[in-house]
Amino acid sequence: MPLNARTIAVSVAVICFFSLSFIGLTSGLSPFICWKRAILGAALAYIAVVCAVKVINAILMNAMIANQMNRQKEKNSGDTDSKDS
Repeated sequence: MPLNARTIAVSVAVICFFSLSFIGLTSGLSPFICWKRAILGAALAYIAVVCAVKVINAILMNAMIANQMNRQKEKNSGDTDSKDS
């Protein structure tokens, strides 16, 4: 079952937004600059997480398909061995 990229990315983007806002606020920047940097950071985090989750999903799906093919191959080879004897 693949991971849901959107929910994970939104969660990370929200955390990133508030983290960057707080860091900007404590460093003495104006609220407008904090907001712009936080939005940009959240957007970049969203894009990065979506790409990462898609790669992870591809790897997981490949592993699941390979595992299922190995099971099928073992099942088929087990059937032919019992027929030969």
